[in-house]
Amino acid sequence: MPRILIAGCGYIGQAVADLFHGAGWMVEGWTLSAESAASLTAKPYPVRAVDISQPDQIAECAGMFDAVVHCASSGGGDAEKYRQVYLDGARNLLEVFRESKLLFTSSTSVYSQRDGSWVTEESETNPTRETSRILLETERMMLASGGIVARLAGIYGPGRSALLNKFLNGTAIIDPENDRFVNQVHRDDIASAVFLLSSLEAEVAQIYNVVDDQPILQSECYRWLAQRLNRPLPPIGKSTQERKRGDSNKRVSNANLHCLGWSPQHPTFADAMEKSILASFADTIRDLSC
Repeated sequence: MPRILIAGCGYIGQAVADLFHGAGWMVEGWTLSAESAASLTAKPYPVRAVDISQPDQIAECAGMFDAVVHCASSGGGDAEKYRQVYLDGARNLLEVFRESKLLFTSSTSVYSQRDGSWVTEESETNPTRETSRILLETERMMLASGGIVARLAGIYGPGRSALLNKFLNGTAIIDPENDRFVNQVHRDDIASAVFLLSSLEAEVAQIYNVVDDQPILQSECYRWLAQRLNRPLPPIGKSTQERKRGDSNKRVSNANLHCLGWSPQHPTFADAMEKSILASFADTIRDLSC
């Protein structure tokens, strides 16, 4: 029975771990805090509290794994936090699990294109933010050691959607002069992509974009939500909000992942909202309608 370690058993990591366990793998999950680990005791696999930025903690819990997935989160921290979690964490995992297949979940924020063009894994990566540059440095280290890099688009899923949150809490703005394409991917589609990539027999280090099939303009997202929820459109104006993924405007291609046989359960924004996300926000939507 193959064994896998999920280093970062959070929003994404739990979905990944559940999928592997359901497929018959022996799974172990790691999470940063003892509190988080304790909250996952009902899982059908063990979850330990391990700080992957600390080599001694990894050494204490190291075992034999066929695959290791580094999907720990910085928790929205600054560059120093990124360096600890992503770069130091990857270096420590690579050092201890030299015989395992490693996969690192990076981000499509490493693409800084602003012209709405399509980008592939071969496109230029020249991010302006230090956090994204740290992700690139981590990617290079992972690839140099034969690992796989999965560049995740904006994550949404049950209980999580930045655009829907802004729409519902009244902070959304439609800025016609700075409209941009939004690239997103559902949590469960990330899990299926990680499962596929970790199961590949090929030993070739590769990068894969993990994103749904249809980039969509941010303004179109808000128009769809307004119509679907029978609520007014957000105001037209100049957006001054800082973008978590930087000031970019691009359409990210998932063609390479499709070529491996992957197909998202939620290929579009509308599909993900209708089949998964809106139901998880039902209480908030109902309260706003009262």
